[in-house]
Amino acid sequence: MNVLIVDDNEAAADLLQELLVLQDHTARCTYTGRQALEAAASEAFDAALVDLTLPDFPGTEVARQLRAEARGTPPLLVAISGFAADETTSGTGLFDHHLQKPIDFDALERILSRAAGR
Repeated sequence: MNVLIVDDNEAAADLLQELLVLQDHTARCTYTGRQALEAAASEAFDAALVDLTLPDFPGTEVARQLRAEARGTPPLLVAISGFAADETTSGTGLFDHHLQKPIDFDALERILSRAAGR
Protein backbone atom coordinates (compact mmCIF):
# COMPACT_ATOMS: atom_id res chain seq x y z
CA MET A 1 0.00 0.00 0.00
CA ASN A 2 1.02 3.58 -0.60
CA VAL A 3 0.57 5.40 2.72
CA LEU A 4 0.53 9.13 3.47
CA ILE A 5 1.67 10.02 6.98
CA VAL A 6 0.54 13.40 8.33
CA ASP A 7 2.06 14.24 11.70
CA ASP A 8 3.78 17.36 13.01
CA ASN A 9 5.99 15.20 15.23
CA GLU A 10 8.65 14.66 12.58
CA ALA A 11 10.58 12.00 14.50
CA ALA A 12 7.46 9.91 15.06
CA ALA A 13 6.37 10.30 11.42
CA ASP A 14 9.80 9.35 10.11
CA LEU A 15 9.96 6.27 12.35
CA LEU A 16 6.49 5.20 11.24
CA GLN A 17 7.59 5.61 7.63
CA GLU A 18 10.61 3.36 8.23
CA LEU A 19 8.44 0.69 9.87
CA LEU A 20 5.94 0.77 6.99
CA VAL A 21 8.72 0.42 4.41
CA LEU A 22 10.05 -2.60 6.32
CA GLN A 23 6.58 -4.14 5.89
CA ASP A 24 6.77 -3.65 2.09
CA HIS A 25 4.59 -0.55 1.96
CA THR A 26 5.56 2.73 0.38
CA ALA A 27 5.14 5.76 2.59
CA ARG A 28 5.53 9.52 2.41
CA CYS A 29 5.75 11.85 5.38
CA THR A 30 4.20 15.28 5.60
CA TYR A 31 4.27 17.46 8.69
CA THR A 32 1.41 19.90 8.09
CA GLY A 33 -2.08 19.72 6.68
CA ARG A 34 -1.07 21.89 3.73
CA GLN A 35 1.84 19.57 2.86
CA ALA A 36 -0.51 16.58 3.06
CA LEU A 37 -3.02 18.09 0.66
CA GLU A 38 -0.26 19.09 -1.77
CA ALA A 39 1.10 15.53 -1.68
CA ALA A 40 -2.37 14.08 -2.27
CA ALA A 41 -2.87 16.40 -5.25
CA SER A 42 0.21 14.98 -6.95
CA GLU A 43 0.08 11.32 -5.87
CA ALA A 44 -2.60 8.73 -5.16
CA PHE A 45 -2.49 7.17 -1.70
CA ASP A 46 -4.23 3.98 -0.56
CA ALA A 47 -4.25 5.11 3.07
CA ALA A 48 -3.58 8.23 5.11
CA LEU A 49 -2.58 8.31 8.77
CA VAL A 50 -3.66 11.74 9.96
CA ASP A 51 -2.71 13.34 13.27
CA LEU A 52 -5.71 15.21 14.63
CA THR A 53 -3.69 18.16 15.95
CA LEU A 54 -1.62 19.80 13.25
CA PRO A 55 -0.02 23.25 13.36
CA ASP A 56 -1.95 24.76 10.46
CA PHE A 57 -5.42 23.19 10.62
CA PRO A 58 -7.18 20.24 12.27
CA GLY A 59 -6.67 16.70 11.05
CA THR A 60 -10.42 16.44 10.59
CA GLU A 61 -10.19 19.14 7.91
CA VAL A 62 -7.35 17.26 6.21
CA ALA A 63 -9.51 14.11 6.21
CA ARG A 64 -12.52 15.99 4.85
CA GLN A 65 -10.48 17.42 1.98
CA LEU A 66 -8.76 14.10 1.23
CA ARG A 67 -12.18 12.47 0.89
CA ALA A 68 -13.66 15.33 -1.14
CA GLU A 69 -10.72 15.66 -3.53
CA ALA A 70 -9.93 11.97 -4.04
CA ARG A 71 -9.60 10.84 -7.62
CA GLY A 72 -11.51 7.58 -7.66
CA THR A 73 -11.68 5.68 -4.38
CA PRO A 74 -10.79 7.84 -1.37
CA PRO A 75 -7.92 6.61 0.78
CA LEU A 76 -8.46 4.61 3.94
CA LEU A 77 -8.32 7.29 6.65
CA VAL A 78 -6.85 6.50 10.06
CA ALA A 79 -6.93 9.16 12.77
CA ILE A 80 -3.86 9.16 15.00
CA SER A 81 -3.98 11.04 18.25
CA GLY A 82 -2.69 11.19 21.77
CA PHE A 83 -6.32 11.01 22.83
CA ALA A 84 -8.75 8.10 22.71
CA ALA A 85 -11.44 8.08 20.02
CA ASP A 86 -14.37 10.24 20.98
CA GLU A 87 -17.40 11.88 19.46
CA THR A 88 -15.32 14.46 17.59
CA THR A 89 -13.72 11.80 15.41
CA SER A 90 -15.80 8.66 15.52
CA GLY A 91 -19.09 10.41 14.86
CA THR A 92 -17.90 12.46 11.91
CA GLY A 93 -17.76 9.62 9.42
CA LEU A 94 -14.46 11.01 8.19
CA PHE A 95 -12.16 8.35 9.59
CA ASP A 96 -12.30 4.62 9.02
CA HIS A 97 -10.20 3.88 12.12
CA HIS A 98 -8.67 5.64 15.11
CA LEU A 99 -5.34 4.72 16.71
CA GLN A 100 -4.10 6.24 19.93
CA LYS A 101 -0.45 7.26 20.23
CA PRO A 102 1.90 5.59 20.74
CA ILE A 103 0.63 3.65 17.75
CA ASP A 104 0.29 -0.08 18.12
CA PHE A 105 2.09 -1.05 14.92
CA ASP A 106 0.59 -4.55 14.87
CA ALA A 107 -2.91 -3.03 14.96
CA LEU A 108 -1.98 -0.64 12.17
CA GLU A 109 -0.61 -3.48 10.07
CA ARG A 110 -3.85 -5.47 10.58
CA ILE A 111 -5.86 -2.43 9.42
CA LEU A 112 -3.69 -1.99 6.33
CA SER A 113 -3.71 -5.71 5.52
CA ARG A 114 -7.52 -5.88 5.69
CA ALA A 115 -7.78 -2.79 3.50
CA ALA A 116 -5.37 -4.22 0.94
CA GLY A 117 -7.51 -7.37 0.74
CA ARG A 118 -10.73 -5.55 -0.15
